[in-house]
Amino acid sequence: MGKTPTEPEELRREIEQTRSELGETVEALAARADVKARAQEAVEEARAEVRERVHSAVDTVAYQMGKQRARFAKLDPRVRVGIVAALAGVLTLLMVRQARRRRS
Repeated sequence: MGKTPTEPEELRREIEQTRSELGETVEALAARADVKARAQEAVEEARAEVRERVHSAVDTVAYQMGKQRARFAKLDPRVRVGIVAALAGVLTLLMVRQARRRRS
């Protein structure tokens, strides 16, 4: 603000501009003072980061599973049958142990 305005219209424009600036300042201060909204923003940012990390991990696991599937497919059929049988045995053992725990 330099010189004092002399024309009424010029004075009105300056008053309106000052009101606008004051309104923006009040809004900025209110946003900073709104702790609940700022906390919610932080929660949303954290959720977005977790989602991104999960998607990245899922992509990595899918890629690795594809590589392992390809390696498994290259194995001799007898070896594949043996691996599947061993996995079935481990799963059966785990299911039996869980069933025994439930009875206890």
